[in-house]
Amino acid sequence: MTAHQHGHAAGQHHGPAWWRRLTPHSHDAADKVDPALESSRAGIRALWISLGALGLTAAAQAAVVALSGSVALLGDTLHNVADALTAVPLGIAFWLGRRAATRAYTYGFGRAEDLAGIVIVLVIAASAAASAFVAVRRLVEPQAMSHLPWVAAAGLIGFAGNELVARYRIAVGRRIGSAALVADGLHARTDGFASLAVVLAAAGAGLGWRWADPVVGLLITAAILVVLKDAAREVYRRLMDRVDPELVDRAERQLRLIPGVREVSGLRMRWVGHRLHAEAAVVVDAHLSLIAAHEIAADAEHQLTRHVPRLCEATVHVDPDTHPGAEHHLRISHARMAV
Repeated sequence: MTAHQHGHAAGQHHGPAWWRRLTPHSHDAADKVDPALESSRAGIRALWISLGALGLTAAAQAAVVALSGSVALLGDTLHNVADALTAVPLGIAFWLGRRAATRAYTYGFGRAEDLAGIVIVLVIAASAAASAFVAVRRLVEPQAMSHLPWVAAAGLIGFAGNELVARYRIAVGRRIGSAALVADGLHARTDGFASLAVVLAAAGAGLGWRWADPVVGLLITAAILVVLKDAAREVYRRLMDRVDPELVDRAERQLRLIPGVREVSGLRMRWVGHRLHAEAAVVVDAHLSLIAAHEIAADAEHQLTRHVPRLCEATVHVDPDTHPGAEHHLRISHARMAV
């Protein structure tokens, strides 16, 4: 049984029919917004806001490119445009994640978010490769800059825009548990570093250091590689179903507080997109009626989804405590939870 296998009151559907088909609905009497749905909305909202901010940043830089003809700034502008476009696969992933589960995809489509995370990591890697290529090329073929104050100002605009977007994406991603959105925020931060490189290169060119541009570019490439490592680790952990041990400890503590639960004989948790799922086995008195055992399991599921952050669904199995085959039954339960 799951925490969401209970009836819901009629009349809770609002909006046109096409909207109701795309969005889940609440299952409690107060008609509260489903936390999983709300987190998807927050993710999509973060993508739209950051897309608009990066679009304005790129537009401002493009105006300076037209004025100065700076190749470095042109590259940074195109980089910012590419960063804005990474919102597309992540937006598609959030949209897919809101679709209801089917007979074929019984856990829903939340894993699309993790696939989008892989795409974002690949884009960060491509950014590092492009940055290194341009930097090495400029070491071999130095180029002079013009309109240095405008170029430096555009670089600062690029850094400010990317850093604001990065902070926003990372904050929302961590709040809703989206590793892909966090990775996308880290990607925006790398583009901010690239914009700073333009500022430093302009300053060096003003001092007559023609080598400043490529050397700073190589340093920024190293910084991008550090961010790439962090983003790849975040996505890898999510793909491997890693869960913060503190969340597991909290879930076990909560289960032991349930009246009638004598022991927790097994607990597994996994991420599906930015939503957490749990499977648990608890030990209860063997003489309880089926209805009483069911009530304990339902209470356990309810308490887990209430007290464990971002846990949207729990399945609780009940094991009897005392009967002639109890020890054998518990060994089977432990083996099942370990698979």
